[in-house]
Amino acid sequence: MILSRGKTDSASSRHVASGGGMQQQRKAPAPATLEDFIIKRDYTGARAFLEYATDEPEDEEGKALDNEQQQRQIDQWIAYCNFHLGDYQQALNQYQDIKRRQEAVDPNLILNVAVCMFYLGLYEEAKQLIESTANSPLKQRLLFHLAHKLGDDQQWAELLEELLNAPSVEQQLSLASMHYMRAHYQEAIDVYKRVLVDNKDFMAINVYLALCFYKLDYYDMSQEVLEVYLGQHGDSTIAINLKACNRFRLFSGRVAEQEIKNISDNDTFGADLIRHNLVVFRNGEGALRVLPSLLNIVPEARLNLAIYYLKQGDIQEAHALMKELQPTSPHEYILKGVVHAALGQQLGSKEHIKTAQQNLHLVGSSATECDTIPGRQSMASAFFLYEQFEEVLVYMNSIRSYFVNDDVFNYNFAQAKCATGYYKEAEELLMQIADVDIKNQHTYCMILAKCHIHCAHPELAWNVFITRDTNAEAFLLLQLIANECYKCEEFWVAAKAFDMLEKLDPSPENWEGKRGACAGVLFALATKAHRGRPGGGISEVIGLLRESSNSQAESMIKTIRKHISSFK
Repeated sequence: MILSRGKTDSASSRHVASGGGMQQQRKAPAPATLEDFIIKRDYTGARAFLEYATDEPEDEEGKALDNEQQQRQIDQWIAYCNFHLGDYQQALNQYQDIKRRQEAVDPNLILNVAVCMFYLGLYEEAKQLIESTANSPLKQRLLFHLAHKLGDDQQWAELLEELLNAPSVEQQLSLASMHYMRAHYQEAIDVYKRVLVDNKDFMAINVYLALCFYKLDYYDMSQEVLEVYLGQHGDSTIAINLKACNRFRLFSGRVAEQEIKNISDNDTFGADLIRHNLVVFRNGEGALRVLPSLLNIVPEARLNLAIYYLKQGDIQEAHALMKELQPTSPHEYILKGVVHAALGQQLGSKEHIKTAQQNLHLVGSSATECDTIPGRQSMASAFFLYEQFEEVLVYMNSIRSYFVNDDVFNYNFAQAKCATGYYKEAEELLMQIADVDIKNQHTYCMILAKCHIHCAHPELAWNVFITRDTNAEAFLLLQLIANECYKCEEFWVAAKAFDMLEKLDPSPENWEGKRGACAGVLFALATKAHRGRPGGGISEVIGLLRESSNSQAESMIKTIRKHISSFK
């Protein structure tokens, strides 16, 4: 949702307009002073104004304007504009150039250089640069975020304690942003609300609140808060993008795309974010063209590219993207768990399955996620991998109402139902599935056939087999039908299945299965049982036995004919 402080790729050299900049043509005359541009957040206009002032040779009194002190001030303002336009590399170059030209370096200038380095992902360099500078609120905030990025837990904890007691708005907002980055969204909301009570004119805080509500899946509430800001700043790229994301969650990708269609082709601040989200809204269309170049710019780009590879069945590529990622948020743990689960199943690797179990269980058992939908899905998935299917049902039942028409959810739910003996419910769930890719899966066919058999529909299970292509998977399906029908006393279909198996593999085991099934059919005919009987009567059993090359088949036929009156 927000731009990353990624590595140097993120310092785009594009000259782009600010998220809150004036996007529409003004009818009034252009502002006459630098202050007017800055107040309106028109950093492109401010930069042009400053560059014009640099080129102008004389003022009204004929005095030169390019003296060193004034030129330094102008250069700093230009660097300031570039920073706010997201061109961090250009701003860094300008600040460093000013620093080299100064005899006594201004501490504030050093901090500005360090902030640019932070946004470029140069965390170690930024920390070394400011270690010897005097303490200040900005230095405190910067060190706090550097400790988070560098994993310095001791310094982070010390600075956290200081910021918790800091009264200034800037320090409190820095604290709230840290809560957000560590996925402590409710804590961030509490801080933002406290700040907003005393600073009602700080309209941008509504955007931060909306982001937190979005992360908590409260999309309606997020949109309601966001509209407060959009009412005054309707041209904000970040706010419009967040509105589109809410629409995506509440409705569809097509509805979301309509929200950003007017800014998607513009060279605006956040253009990379817009390009990324358009891929998501379009269900992965253009993923390979757009997402690889955004891996160090938009945090979610890596995750969404991995999801794209998973959907395409390219699990190795998904794993290559995720293996170096150290998860810090629930959705990162979930995705890493899913990737390892898929890879473990593909390679038959217990190690990958174990890693998947750990990641998913961690999310599902956490205090912040255990009662959320993703948290319960994670716990259900972990228990699925543990093969504790009764526990799977507990968690899936608790969120079923949210996924009534979700084919993937119903598929997994049916597998758990089947594993615990709820065959009728599993059969109903499987029959609801419309996704052709799922219905063509070998596992789907195996489970559906088993459910049909246990629900007294063996002919439907046989139909599942005869619609499959002849291959190794079809052979396994035939074995399942033969054995499950035998156990359920559906002897006629069991006999047909064992007959087919005997033709494919004339082993003693398959003949014994066929012989036992045929005996079961005879018993069903003799006792006039309701199941296990062929529609054509005893002649069908005789026909099946004639096709066998085993010598015992002829003996069975003679015995049947001798007692044929018993089977009528």
